[in-house]
Amino acid sequence: MKLFNFFNRRASAPVARERLQILLAHERASVSNSNLVALLHREVLAAVSKHIEIDPDKVEVKLREGDDMSLLEIDIEISASASAREAIADAAA
Repeated sequence: MKLFNFFNRRASAPVARERLQILLAHERASVSNSNLVALLHREVLAAVSKHIEIDPDKVEVKLREGDDMSLLEIDIEISASASAREAIADAAA
């Protein structure tokens, strides 16, 4: 009977993919929302600061979790200085 089971074994790629998805789901669940929001806050601040001068205290990152989906809300207050207006105009073009 082992001979027949040998030919019916699942391919290793789908099994590995399934295991990785389970591992990632557990890892994501173990990361607390406050740590995730703090990490996102730092990364958003760093990314936006490369292009526009912003006050770090004027950046808000919120994560709202619902039953079906999560909502990431990012509020950035941009000063009305000339350099900020130029950067916004360049980004829109």
